[in-house]
Amino acid sequence: MPEVPTNSRPWVMAMQWHDLLFAHWPVDPALLRPHIPAALTIDTFDGQAWLAVVPFRMAGVRARCLPGIPPFSRFPELNLRTYVVHDGRPGVWFFSLDAADRLAVRVARAGFHLPYFDARMSITRDADGWFDYRSERFHRGAPGARFAARYRPTGPVQPAAPGSLDHFLTERYSLFAADRKERVYRGDIEHEPWPLQPAEWQPERCEMTALLDCGLPSVEPRLLFATGLEVRARRPYRVPMGPTRRA
Repeated sequence: MPEVPTNSRPWVMAMQWHDLLFAHWPVDPALLRPHIPAALTIDTFDGQAWLAVVPFRMAGVRARCLPGIPPFSRFPELNLRTYVVHDGRPGVWFFSLDAADRLAVRVARAGFHLPYFDARMSITRDADGWFDYRSERFHRGAPGARFAARYRPTGPVQPAAPGSLDHFLTERYSLFAADRKERVYRGDIEHEPWPLQPAEWQPERCEMTALLDCGLPSVEPRLLFATGLEVRARRPYRVPMGPTRRA
């Protein structure tokens, strides 16, 4: 059954997420703390925070009660993210979201307060099941960021078990964002559990952490693949700031 958000706001956007790679690296929470609002607690698993690069493609993007309008309803997207908690609710914090659709970038920045950036992007699949994904950010005033890699699933679908690391990393149904005045917003999504598969990749270039002024850890990432699912996004709302948090 799909996750049911705890707020009663109506869903405002529907979309499909396809051919996702979750590439996760363990990091020291102190490395991320300066880049996340103090009202949010960095979520950890066995004392470690996690930094993820997630390439995928969007399809069927539409507002409620409206049809999708090609080509604006489908485009590649790439995000850099970690995990946070607010008032007991676990969620995702995005450091950046690159997209190959200028309209989507501006709507998401204005309506959802998310750090979307313009990028030139492509995703193709070969006969052996490898996805070739390439992205180069060109957003005015933003640090450059390039990504190029091949990836594919290597095993059967196996949903993440509750309490496992993979469940911690993927089964999250809220996102948090901040506006220019550093006011924090929460948006909820709903979808079925992720159809996760083990994965492999062949990275060529991964320069997604320029905004954090750091590099990715030198260890091999934890890799997962998902063919995709249907998603609905509810209207975001401003959350109370509460006391400052340090971890």
